Amino acid sequence: MAGSNSYSSLSPRQKMINLMYIVLTAMLALNVSTDVLNGFKQVEESLARSTDNASAQNGTLYGELSAYNEMNPEKSGAWYGKATDVRNRTEQLVGYIDSLKLRIARQADGRDADVHNIQRMDDLEAASHVMLSPATGEGRRLREALVAYTDFVTPMITDTLKRRIIREYLYPTVPPQKRMENKKRWEEHMFENMPVAAAVTILTKLQSDLRYAESEILHILRNNIDEGDVRVNRMDAYVIPSSKTVMRGSTYSANIVLAAIDTTKAPLIFIGDKQLPPEAGGVYEFVCNSTGVFDFNGYLEVAAGDGTIQRHDFSSSYTVIEPTATVSATMMNVLYAGIDNPISISVPGIPNNAISASMSNGTLSRSGNGWIARPQGVGKDVTISVVANMEGRSQTVNSTVFRVRQLPDPMPFISYKDNNGNIQRYRGGKPFSKSLLLTAPGLEAAIDDGLLNISFRVLSFETVIFDSMGNAIPEVSDGAHFSERQRNALRRLSRGKRFYISKVKAIGPDGIQRTLSPIEVIVN
Repeated sequence: MAGSNSYSSLSPRQKMINLMYIVLTAMLALNVSTDVLNGFKQVEESLARSTDNASAQNGTLYGELSAYNEMNPEKSGAWYGKATDVRNRTEQLVGYIDSLKLRIARQADGRDADVHNIQRMDDLEAASHVMLSPATGEGRRLREALVAYTDFVTPMITDTLKRRIIREYLYPTVPPQKRMENKKRWEEHMFENMPVAAAVTILTKLQSDLRYAESEILHILRNNIDEGDVRVNRMDAYVIPSSKTVMRGSTYSANIVLAAIDTTKAPLIFIGDKQLPPEAGGVYEFVCNSTGVFDFNGYLEVAAGDGTIQRHDFSSSYTVIEPTATVSATMMNVLYAGIDNPISISVPGIPNNAISASMSNGTLSRSGNGWIARPQGVGKDVTISVVANMEGRSQTVNSTVFRVRQLPDPMPFISYKDNNGNIQRYRGGKPFSKSLLLTAPGLEAAIDDGLLNISFRVLSFETVIFDSMGNAIPEVSDGAHFSERQRNALRRLSRGKRFYISKVKAIGPDGIQRTLSPIEVIVN
């Protein structure tokens, strides 16, 4: 295992997998019971699911790198080549480990064995026969393959902490204390007298570690595509307007810059034959009083290294249109059914009291300087029409269509007060004080992602606590509150124990009941 600093850098999922693996290995040393073997099976299934998810995510990353390579092979080709090598070597090693699991299962159950449904999970000879037999030497081959893979991928990791973590995860070494006790090789330490259930779980964990390493490498390679860009080798003049389309009466604004210019030597800018004042900082702006399409041109003068003056011409155009309206959702460019959606409606040059608006499939009302839109149902678009009173006559200036969506799922949490008396929300995944846990009334749920701030009513939930034998013990809540049976179970938990809150059912202001994601609670 890595040191304390590297362990703290791991994701909560990886920490949970490591802890479950250590606990079950310790239980195995005490007694190879059916419950222990079933525990290994549960861990192996969880690891397999995590590995499949990681593989899918890595496939997405690889697809992005492939797309970058198709668009710009000169820029991304080197990184895509490395990604392909990592992908191929990972697939080969993961596939090799799959073949080892199948051979161990067949050694225990026969030729028709199913790795996902092993009958003789307590067989203590099958793993040793496949992995340690001099005739096969698969344990040695696996060790050498892991060493080669580790030596291949770790130089690609620039972060020294991540490099050390991945190396310690993948590199097949025996812990120092074990090495001094029995002088066993890695494969003997891992597979000698190991029941089939444990051996398969060990191999699945190695696959999970390989997918984790592959993910880190692919992220690094994707981020490196833009890291080594070469500076431009030519100079050109560019006009960068804030917008090429402006309304009559508004201001046109554009930045005129010279690419790759030395910032200590600002160029001289001329619009037509008139120089732009140096204090303008390269910003060219003026008031647009007439509608239509207009062109302008000019040039920049910059001193070269040999003292000569180089001239760079430029030209651009802009369009002036009649005033129009802007309608935008304050939170997002969609509306949510069942709640009040703040809307901003404005018409340049027209005061707010001269603007009116209406909405289909719902209601639209004023709220201070803004508006509140409340759609009636999900799936049916709404149209907001804006009318402005301009010089005594009403004119429809804009009609905008918005999609209506269902509210996203909220996140469950346990509410508590910190040392300063402020209300905080515990969402799991990190240590939580047992005293705060026991004083908490129950579970709450809300959307508070910075865009929405909406509370949901929790209807019920379950707590799942594992006993000393690894058996899951579910208990049902009393509505949104912990039941007495749940509280009794929580009181018995010791420091460092974990339990899960799952099957959380909640209902929001839209009246739709939903099942929320579970949370992991670590008792501190």
